[in-house]
This record gives sequence, structure tokens and C-alpha cells, in this order.
Amino acid sequence: MKRIGILTSGGDAPGMNAAIRSVVRSGLSQGIEVFGIYDGYQGLVEDKIRQLDRGDVSDIIIQGGTVLGSARLEEFKLLEIRQKAIENLKKHEIEGLVVIGGDGSYRGALALHEMGVPCIGVPATIDNDIASTEYSIGFDTALNTVIDNVDKLRDTSSSHHRCSVIEVMGNRCGDLAIYAGITTGAELIITKETGYDEMEVLERLQHIEESKKKRHAMVIISEKITDVELLAEKISRHTNFSGRSTVLGHIQRGGSPTARDRILATQFGDRAVQLLLNDVSGQCVAVNHGEIVSIDLPEALKIPRRSRKDLFELHERLV
Repeated sequence: MKRIGILTSGGDAPGMNAAIRSVVRSGLSQGIEVFGIYDGYQGLVEDKIRQLDRGDVSDIIIQGGTVLGSARLEEFKLLEIRQKAIENLKKHEIEGLVVIGGDGSYRGALALHEMGVPCIGVPATIDNDIASTEYSIGFDTALNTVIDNVDKLRDTSSSHHRCSVIEVMGNRCGDLAIYAGITTGAELIITKETGYDEMEVLERLQHIEESKKKRHAMVIISEKITDVELLAEKISRHTNFSGRSTVLGHIQRGGSPTARDRILATQFGDRAVQLLLNDVSGQCVAVNHGEIVSIDLPEALKIPRRSRKDLFELHERLV
């Protein structure tokens, strides 16, 4: 294998650039030419492809986002669209592809693999919702962003006898909420896994205020469960707390990646290159019990999402 390509797909995540840098530097050190594909699968179809050298990835390890850009392309499910993408790969004599992204990106990589293009997937999503790996690129940075903001909200909440309702990302996976809830000492954590009962939330907050004599409370809730502004209004009406809502939104995607994300991304990128050079295709890299491993993409896509019941139970014991 003499030439490989790399693309980032789906939502951006801090650490993607560290993975890009790793793939480029690892490939070049082993005599491989590396081509960057801009704007994900859309750029692959539109031939937005150019060769990368060491200078192209200098200093990007500290940057959030992705220098290659990202886009979603629903039409990539169509055979004729994928055939056009393969034609562009052949045009540039690219023999293998590293795809950085989430489950949707993995499905695209698997489809190309089944059409004869060697592909390796690298997990990157702030939600940590890729079940085949314990941690994905971007999760640690996003978690630390949430923690920083919740800590600041707690300062003002405690000054005003307030209950802050903080919405975090993760509509398919509650990891951001549960990890942030434990590390910030939140009184309530609400995710799809815990379920949502509005009356129970109000009763628990009233109990916390009355029996534990707390001047403030923090509720961390995953997105798309309920309208947090309306919930905050009901907290104001039905408890002694003054309810305030905060939606952190896309601020969770930004920022310079943490050391953990930079190291993980670097390890993932290098392993992806090694797999391609060893004629491995149709797999994704992952971290399992602290070890970097690779898993067949079909198997990875079938793994059910992990239950965080143990972490929820731990939180409940400590409230």
C-alpha cells in the first residue's frame, strides 16, 4: 500500500485533529503518501482531495474541531453515489481509507469495504455513544467543558437559593450527564436510561431543600428529554427553589482537546495506519480495558450500548 486517504465525518469532536496528525505522521514515517479528504463523504464524492505533508499537520494537535472539515451526506447510502466516491479514490490512486467519526461514519466505511475499498474506522464523538469502545475521541474534552460550566453555575446558584437545570448533549447516550453529575456533585441526573418523571423530580427537589437544608440544587439532564425552561419554571412554582435553565449546546463541541483526548487520538490514528499496512480492512479501533484493540465493523455496529446502572446507583448513594 503506497497511498491512503483520511476523512472526518459527522459531528466534529475535539481530538479529531490529533488523530489526523497521527495518521499523516505515522504514514509518512513508513513511506506512505497520505491524502486529506475535505468535508467528509461529501468531499469524497465531490473530489475535494489533496496530498498532505508534515507541515500541513503542524501544531493542529492542540486545536479543536477538524481541519479537514465535516459534513453529513445521506445520499452516501446510494450505490451510485458510493461508486462515484470510489472512482475519485482510484483517480488519486488511494488504496486505503481512515474514517474518523461515529456509527454513521462506520456504516459508510463498511459499505466501502464491502465494495473493495480497504477501510478502518476511528471513533470520535463527544457523546461517547459508540458502544464498541469504552471512550471515543472528544468525550473527555466535552466532559471537562461541562464540568467547568456547571461549577460556575453552582457558584451563582448557591448565592441565590436557586436550582439550576443544565441540559447537556447526548440524546442517545447519557454518559456526559452521568459523568458530569457525579464529578460536580449534582443533586439529580436525568437521562433516557434513568427515565423522566416530572412529579418525582419536583418532589425530590422539595425533599432536598427541606430535609437537607440545601440552599441550592443542580439538575443535569440529557438533551431532548423535556423542555428545560418549562421545567425550571415549574421548579420555581412548586418548590422553594428559584429555577433557572441553561442549555450548554454546541459549546460542548469546542475547545482545545485535553491531554487524554490527544493521547487517545494519537494512539487510534497510528493503529489505524498499522492495520491498513497489514492488509486489514473492515475494522475499527477501540479502547478496551485500557488497551487499544481493533474490532470488525459489523460486530462493532451490533454491540448494544453499555448500561451505566452502576454509576447511577453510585450517584444515588452519594446525594
